[in-house]
Amino acid sequence: MGSVLVLGGARSGKSTYAEGLVRAASNSPVYLATARAGDEEMRARIEAHQRQRGTDWLTVEEPLALVNTLRAEALGERAILVDCLTLWLSNLMIADADIEIESKALADCARDLPVPVVFVSNEVGQGIVPENKMARDFRDHAGRLHQLMANACDEVWFVTAGLPQKLK
Repeated sequence: MGSVLVLGGARSGKSTYAEGLVRAASNSPVYLATARAGDEEMRARIEAHQRQRGTDWLTVEEPLALVNTLRAEALGERAILVDCLTLWLSNLMIADADIEIESKALADCARDLPVPVVFVSNEVGQGIVPENKMARDFRDHAGRLHQLMANACDEVWFVTAGLPQKLK
């Protein structure tokens, strides 16, 4: 397994599927978390994900410098799970980062990593057009990021109701 992109909606089963891919690829799984626990509800979600994964994962938290962290953690027999790209994208927007440059850098990195890596992201472009500009910008950035990552990754999966469908 090289690089894999796993897309799906909220609570679609994409993270569980991605975790299974990483566990099958390595006995040294790394969970690269992009979430920030900004409130109690988000903290509870993070804790639930941690309990679900168990204690055999090395967890690395990085909300912004994803490319540098991936390169630093891509060692030996490891396999890396990045969960998730849409939270990373939100963090970049809040930080007023250049999303086009960051997205291209991540896609380039995905092509070159020496260990298996699975990227998880929420598909947000299949619903109605968002009401406000920030939400429309986010949807557009996510769509462009997903296209770049789908092109860069060896495999792409879409998960609906816990059922993975191979796209590439």
